[in-house]
Amino acid sequence: MITHVLLDADGVLQDLPGGWYAAMEPFLGDRAREFLHRTWADELPTLAGDGDYLPMLEASLREYGVTTPVAEVYAGVWHRIDEVAASFEVVAALRRAGYGVHLATNQERHRGTYMHDVLGYRDRFDVSAYSWQVGVAKPDPEFFRRVVSLIGVPAGEVLFVDDSAANVEGARAAGLVAEHWHFERGPGSLVDLLAAHGVRLDTP
Repeated sequence: MITHVLLDADGVLQDLPGGWYAAMEPFLGDRAREFLHRTWADELPTLAGDGDYLPMLEASLREYGVTTPVAEVYAGVWHRIDEVAASFEVVAALRRAGYGVHLATNQERHRGTYMHDVLGYRDRFDVSAYSWQVGVAKPDPEFFRRVVSLIGVPAGEVLFVDDSAANVEGARAAGLVAEHWHFERGPGSLVDLLAAHGVRLDTP
């Protein structure tokens, strides 16, 4: 029986409008794609809490000749988050129905803290698991084992939803029930997915 639902952030609960490349173009123009792929490689260790991403980003910006302060670039790109209202309606309905509802997301410290504190995710989930705090990132099954330990129930009682197939496989390897879903499929499909696992929402 599923008693807890664990949700990814980007692609499930939130969106970066226009995508990462478009967000970076005001600062780097047609070099935005090249720059982002490079800086994402730098970011990988910080997703597991190893190092501080902002100094790395600042150094890369200088190398590309960008004079805009790193804080302004970071806010303009990494804080460019639109919540998916329909997905959060499902979150609220799950909580009203008595399910534990939790967040599981790969984030380095600065973006994760912004989501948790500024966007208020701290108050919308029972457990918020950011990879930089967990100490390991998805799709490593160890991430999911640690998160299930935080939730405090058997892994088989947790349904995980993510837009990355690799992350879904990592969760299944750790014993969770897991499904691949993206918000572009529409909220009705998420409700159907949950219902297929016996999860019923409390709708107003």
